[in-house]
Amino acid sequence: MAVEAPGAAVTDGRVGGTAPTRLLLVRHAVTAQTGPLLSGRTPGVDLSERGREQAAALGARLAALPVAAVYSSPMERTVQTAEAVAAHHGLEVRVDEGLIEADYGDWTGAALADLARSELWSAVQRTPSRVRFPGGEPLTVMQSRVVGALDVLVASHPGQTVVAVSHADPLKAAIAHYTGLHLDMFQRLVLSPASVSVLDVGPGGASLLTCNATADLSGLLTAK
Repeated sequence: MAVEAPGAAVTDGRVGGTAPTRLLLVRHAVTAQTGPLLSGRTPGVDLSERGREQAAALGARLAALPVAAVYSSPMERTVQTAEAVAAHHGLEVRVDEGLIEADYGDWTGAALADLARSELWSAVQRTPSRVRFPGGEPLTVMQSRVVGALDVLVASHPGQTVVAVSHADPLKAAIAHYTGLHLDMFQRLVLSPASVSVLDVGPGGASLLTCNATADLSGLLTAK
């Protein structure tokens, strides 16, 4: 899928021979809370044993790619996932506040089964562009924040491959933006723990190479 800027001659983000930046958008591996609870920005939520295994496997899957930098949300679970990737490339993880999880406010730490019975939950699924979490942020603000952070990474690493480890909702909102989907459709995207979604982003627009990949990514070695 490609999204072109007005006047762009190609659909892979390449203008005037300039190669796009390849963004590898990674959802963090699982924690003990993944699934039953909405962790949000709760501090001290580490990867579970299974999550550490997922992160290690993720790092191995990305080891052969020419990764120039690894960025992460400041939450522990994302940093730990990012470290498993960075270790294969001799890189330090760079923490980027713009990649942080949505601020769910009063919903933070609640059981998802309880939240699913609320009226607001339905709005989050159907018209998220109109939702502001009680005591938290609007989803439109979340999308603007994460897209702004990723745009900075693209500008800072022209033509390079960059890993950004974040959370499901921010990453889905970012993919929606770059592929021209309205925010109200972002819940149609599914991102599994430790999955990789790949975008080529450049002056001519953005191309989605893969979404929610949880298996071999060696094809990316020849796709650019």
